[in-house]
Amino acid sequence: MPLTVNDVERFEASRPRMEAIAYRLLGSASEAEDAVQDTFLRWQAADVDRIEVPEAWLTKVLTNLCLNQLTSARARRETYVGQWLPEPLLAGDSMLGPADTAEQRESVSYAVLALMERLSPNERAVYVLREAFGYRHREIAEILDITEAACQQIHHRATKHVAEGRTRTEVDEATARRIVEEFLAAATSGRTEPLVRLLTEDAISIGDGGGKVPARAKAFEGALAVATFMRGLFKPGKAKRALVGGSPEIHITTANGAPAVVAVFEGRIIGVMCMEITAEGIAAIRNQANPDKLERATQHWAAAGDHGDPLFTAF
Repeated sequence: MPLTVNDVERFEASRPRMEAIAYRLLGSASEAEDAVQDTFLRWQAADVDRIEVPEAWLTKVLTNLCLNQLTSARARRETYVGQWLPEPLLAGDSMLGPADTAEQRESVSYAVLALMERLSPNERAVYVLREAFGYRHREIAEILDITEAACQQIHHRATKHVAEGRTRTEVDEATARRIVEEFLAAATSGRTEPLVRLLTEDAISIGDGGGKVPARAKAFEGALAVATFMRGLFKPGKAKRALVGGSPEIHITTANGAPAVVAVFEGRIIGVMCMEITAEGIAAIRNQANPDKLERATQHWAAAGDHGDPLFTAF
């Protein structure tokens, strides 16, 4: 039986929540959109009049589609060129979902999205549904077809794994932005020492070029190695201008709830640098340069209008 207008409206009312769940589960906006569309196709094929709680039904279908996607994604990422990083989302993107609580904001932070790659698909699903959307263990157990006790155990393991990767205390947004500004000033100074002072001793720098943009296959580790790389990255050079096509403009914006650096060339975002800023200093710099993972950010950047003057022009 074809869907009625009311059936479609019920689905569309749930779309923002489903997109936010799928993005947190998959770390990819495009894959999240596909998962939600696949959920709609199953909604279209179902006898919706017999579905007592549409939201629960849709969440179960979506989550299991994402679990299948995560399983196949793990195999694909074994052949991925270089490091794999999530797709960053700029402030105001509806796919970021709810941000009312600290747990909701943390679950979509770039650092936690990267950490969740260590979790098993079930651990990731339990963590996201519980921490970001407040589902009860009983509800999650029904979604995943497991016992409530198993769900509680999985949640305990998932939160422990995430906490182990985030042992430092983060700073407030205003302080974080100031540190980003200091970082950019240091990176363009041509000197390594100011950068080292801003980094934690065990800082790391990871870049995702997806095989389409040059990016080191291994992470830079340690303050000196990261500082040396960053100094070189911002150093002007003909080869860099040739690669990009010119000189990109550098702005500070917000991505996944935290200050980030964006490089924009002719209206197109060519890089988003997300920083994990703690009370001890910058602990991680994750640079997304894969053009496939910057399309949504570019569209959002263009739709947002005037961004003011850039801090400087790179290269």
